Amino acid sequence: MRILKNMSYHLKCLAILITLTFITLTPCRNSVHAEEGVIILPERVELTSSESSQPLLLQRQKDKTLGEQVVDGVEWTSEDESIAKVSSTGVVTPVANGTTNIIAKAGEQQVTRNVVVKNLDAAFAWNFRQHVLPALSKAGCNVGACHGALAGKGGFRLSLGAYDPVSDQFNIVKQDRGRRVEFADPGRSLLLAKPTGAVPHKGGLKLDVESRDYRIIAEWIANGASPPSTEEVEVMSIDIFPKRVQLQKGQTQQLLVQANYSNDMFEDVSHWVRWTSTNESVCTVDNQGKITIIGPGEGAVLAWFSSRIVLARITVPYANNVSPEIYATVKPVNFIDTAIDKQLERLNLPPSVRCDDATFIRRAFLDTIGLLPSAEEVKSFIANSSVDKRTKLIDDLLKRPEFVDYWTYKWSDVLMLNGTLLRPEALKAYYKWVHGHVEKNTPWDVMVREILTAIGDSYENGATNFYALYETPEDMTENACSAFMGLSIGCAKCHNHPLEKWTNDQYYAMANMFSRVRSKGWGGERRNGDGKRTTYVVQSGELVQPRTNKPQPPTPLDSTPLAFDASEDRRIALANWMTAPANPYFAKAITNRVWANFFGTGLVEAVDDLRASNPASNEELMEQASQFVIDNKFDLKLLMRECLLSNAYQRSSLPVAGNEADTQFYSRYFPRRLNSEVMHDAVMSVTKVPTKFDSVGFPGADFQATEFYPLGTRATQLYDSAVVSYFLKTFGRNTRDIVCECERSNEPSMVQVLHLSNGDTINDKLSATESRVSDLLAQLESGMSIETLIDEAYLAALARYPHEQERTRFAVMLKEASATDRRLIIEDLFWALMTSREFLFNH
Repeated sequence: MRILKNMSYHLKCLAILITLTFITLTPCRNSVHAEEGVIILPERVELTSSESSQPLLLQRQKDKTLGEQVVDGVEWTSEDESIAKVSSTGVVTPVANGTTNIIAKAGEQQVTRNVVVKNLDAAFAWNFRQHVLPALSKAGCNVGACHGALAGKGGFRLSLGAYDPVSDQFNIVKQDRGRRVEFADPGRSLLLAKPTGAVPHKGGLKLDVESRDYRIIAEWIANGASPPSTEEVEVMSIDIFPKRVQLQKGQTQQLLVQANYSNDMFEDVSHWVRWTSTNESVCTVDNQGKITIIGPGEGAVLAWFSSRIVLARITVPYANNVSPEIYATVKPVNFIDTAIDKQLERLNLPPSVRCDDATFIRRAFLDTIGLLPSAEEVKSFIANSSVDKRTKLIDDLLKRPEFVDYWTYKWSDVLMLNGTLLRPEALKAYYKWVHGHVEKNTPWDVMVREILTAIGDSYENGATNFYALYETPEDMTENACSAFMGLSIGCAKCHNHPLEKWTNDQYYAMANMFSRVRSKGWGGERRNGDGKRTTYVVQSGELVQPRTNKPQPPTPLDSTPLAFDASEDRRIALANWMTAPANPYFAKAITNRVWANFFGTGLVEAVDDLRASNPASNEELMEQASQFVIDNKFDLKLLMRECLLSNAYQRSSLPVAGNEADTQFYSRYFPRRLNSEVMHDAVMSVTKVPTKFDSVGFPGADFQATEFYPLGTRATQLYDSAVVSYFLKTFGRNTRDIVCECERSNEPSMVQVLHLSNGDTINDKLSATESRVSDLLAQLESGMSIETLIDEAYLAALARYPHEQERTRFAVMLKEASATDRRLIIEDLFWALMTSREFLFNH
């Protein structure tokens, strides 16, 4: 650390003065939800066999918002018990075919629900796919830690999450000479004796002999343990009740799930569902779907059944007494504010005040073009009294050439421009292709379409390098889904996805869309510029599904299959499907990436993790923002402009009483550390000393000199993530080895602290003869006042004027110092500014 003799105390005081105070947490109480009426859930009840049953929920409701579940003091009755009966806890069971009403009475309030009973005269038997597999799944028999492991357990293997019913039935009934089932005495079957503890079982007790699931498996065995057939009904979708509910800390809520089958029938499957809370600081959920509220916020509970996923959203208001006038004071600028303000009011979160002009110009520059504003730009903006000056600044930033460099670098992360994976000329072609489209403001869907359908020479058509990075249909599929839809489907390559709805068959159907892509060429050594790669498409060829040893019909996810013999390039159909407005992932994925750049945290976190089991913090806003992108034909600048204009973006990062604990609802601007490239360029901007990027690093500590980047190249202008820079590596730049935002790190480390304090990036630039320090010293000798010099330092580094106390302290130090000490004092001034959180964070 740089230390001035006899002045360390003053520097420590200064460091404290220029450090921002960030988030603090405070405990909260809960607001009271007023009562208005009650409602019975689910909305439809249909019992179709003697084994059917349907639990009912009685919920309070106010202004279409569901509140707490009513349990105590509820009287349940059936209008016709010869048709259906209802228990004291609200569970309906069938008696005879017909229709009746179930009545729930709570105090003076009464409500009814119609019940239909049918098919009781038809023969009933448990079947493997619809009943036995869900029972085994609920017991945990086919999870990865048990028999669902790749090699199984104890010689017995089940498909993970029951994704392969045919193999599961074979392994249970016929494998090892059928030793696992006893048709004459099902209770002696190993399938039942082990999980009930009748014989030793390493997995422990998994099944109660008195349970319904035990009876299902036993009766299935007794009836011959029939295999699944193509005529059996399949689950098409599932519904959860209640879908959204507003509760208070300490309250509980039972959740229910109905499965909708391919024969247009539905039934309650709540007892077979696997439950997970997505935010346990808000609520927890037990194995039976009963949630307990822990604290304020908005969370969700995930229900998984038969490779289908659905979410219930839980709102728990903060215990703040916020006047409605606070929300009405600042009128929404656009749809962003309307959706955010609505959520803030629902959660009782007060918004922070509007940030000052100095904060706004610095924030907008860093988020939009990745650069600090100059001292002159800050002074001019602060002095401007026009009411529309922020709007004009935003429009100017979106037109600047630095905008093109910054967003080219952003999209280069997504597209993995990496010199260890691509040849220099190919990398250059790919970068120029991206840069050219950003410069022309090409709509995002057009860019993606060009990438997906690219053919030709890797030097002439930069987009073809997408296929140079991914050489198998599986890799092309996984990376296209991750980059353009925020979906990680790689787990489905071996089995049905355990956390998502994607099946093993869907994976190979999607991958078969790329099965006819071919490449030829390379030539030369890895680091030489010779050799090209040509991407082309052949007229035949299929990707075989390993499980069936047959190809899956080429099918985009959740879409209709293509004919095997279709001659058109399959990628055209894929591009049409992927970029279509009806695609529920494409617009949301790019919307979320843009949103996270400006607001510091995505509507969905992680930014590229848009699975159904990872809901948005504001689902209404996500829908509206992605629809805005669609309506504006994927012109991303228009979404950026809306973000910058919104009250939400222009709020102060400093909390007000009541919103200190908010980290995802945008009641204030969330400070975050600058990305490595932006931080580097900020240091370069303040010191006025450029960095020489003259080496490229390859795996195995192999380096090659390069003269490709002229002196003065900014970090955000680098084509290649393999360019050697200790600073960028230390501060967590994206290495672009895989398509994942997790490749970039903003985590603090001691190495970063030491490099800022003692490293050469800041210190050498400050002491260089061509630095800003030298310029200011020359101006000081030419008549500039010490106070003005201090102002210039603060404006250059922090985009604001110093506070009077800050200016006075340094003025005293400079006036008392000798001429030879003044340079050291000014260097330490800049060092203190550039190692402060106010400089290192965007706030």
